[in-house]
Amino acid sequence: MPVIQLYYAKGMLDPASKNEMGKRLTEVLLTMEGGARTPGGLAFASVLFTEVPAEDWWVGGKIDDTPIRTHGRLLARVSIPEGYMSQQHKSEVHASVHAAMMESLGATHEDGSGALVIIEEVSEGNWGAGGHTISLAAIANTVGLAKDGERFKWVEAYFQAKARQYAASHYPPGTGGLLPALSATSATQGE
Repeated sequence: MPVIQLYYAKGMLDPASKNEMGKRLTEVLLTMEGGARTPGGLAFASVLFTEVPAEDWWVGGKIDDTPIRTHGRLLARVSIPEGYMSQQHKSEVHASVHAAMMESLGATHEDGSGALVIIEEVSEGNWGAGGHTISLAAIANTVGLAKDGERFKWVEAYFQAKARQYAASHYPPGTGGLLPALSATSATQGE
């Protein structure tokens, strides 16, 4: 259930480049979800654009482009579920989002050296849809991520390690932040 929020300087994107960027960033999201072209995967692939007036975007203490390179007034915030990606996956996302932004503008990768991509992990238990909390396991089911595949095995290993940390530190039951299947196990181990 990744979401990309793209902030850009006013006037930087005309309707055609914005449309192209939206399509390319959606492709990045679907790839991040393991190629999830299921109805659930498509429903979770959200790209939000926010135009920022020049007087509201300060870089290096200035509102002009003096301290940055061309196409430096782009900021992509990629929200992902905690434990969904290894560092290698995150590095691939940094590169893919940057490439999608630059290619949409007809720019080189060097032109966008000041364009930022920030990955933010949303703790397990903090995603919600339809008025209900949804877990990473539920998201994986919705997008069609195979539970016996390498990607989900990594997710399980991540949360098993986190559950051991919770138990060793005597976190109270109901703290959250674990896959539902591990929450009960962690609570009984901590007693």
